[in-house]
Amino acid sequence: MQEQLGFDFGAMPKKLVRVTPAKLATWADCPRRFRMAYLDRPSPPRGGAWAHNTLGAVVHNALKALFDLPAQRRTPEQAVALLHRQWKNDGFRDAEQAGVYRDRAVGWVRDYVTELDTSIEPVGIERWVSTPTSKIVAEGRVDRIDLRDGELVIVDYKTGRHALTVDDARGSQALALYALAARRTLRKPCHRVELHHLPTGTVSVWEHTEESLGRHVSRAEEAADELRLATDTLEAGGDPEILFPPRTGNQCTWCDFRRSCPEGQRAAPSLDPWALLAP
Repeated sequence: MQEQLGFDFGAMPKKLVRVTPAKLATWADCPRRFRMAYLDRPSPPRGGAWAHNTLGAVVHNALKALFDLPAQRRTPEQAVALLHRQWKNDGFRDAEQAGVYRDRAVGWVRDYVTELDTSIEPVGIERWVSTPTSKIVAEGRVDRIDLRDGELVIVDYKTGRHALTVDDARGSQALALYALAARRTLRKPCHRVELHHLPTGTVSVWEHTEESLGRHVSRAEEAADELRLATDTLEAGGDPEILFPPRTGNQCTWCDFRRSCPEGQRAAPSLDPWALLAP
């Protein structure tokens, strides 16, 4: 009927794939883990808590709570109090070990806030941002978004055992997608991304160009095409073991779904939940 009336709307456009940096990273890391995490219902049981994840979550939550306070109350002492309030022992060997790392985290947070201009008012704390591209809707939650000289700055807190570099900031697909999504959500330019590594007190910075952001988007869209095809084929009755094969390696050691993956169990040894803490 449309053609008879002289209209040609062509093929119906494909529905945009909603992705977060975590989903894209999981797909790149292991398609089977992606399926178990995002598609299988019910999802297979996950492993227990990891101490290094607990440590990172507590620090993030304490800094979020700090910026929820009025500027005059954002002191190093208040940050330490908030960290103690947020603290959990999940994943640590025992209370003694947890206490050692709690003391380390206290030092990180105190030093970080001491050097920080806490009078600033971020435009986003744990802010959800989103933007469409030609193929995907890229979205996610950003630790902190600052407004400096009329431009947005993406701030990502890190507590891992290794120091970070400019290359880490430049190569982070998550930070690039956050920059694009933040400027769409908040209607201001955004090119600068920062990794704040609290254990070393260092800040790794990268200033994106439109070209470098575009490269990150292209890679994200390629991955989204792959996972969309696998997901659609699975829904049509495809074999999950063929569509979502395991990608084994050292990462199998800390996979949440290790107990449900024989290949992963064979590929890497099991570790204690506290094994990935910095010595």
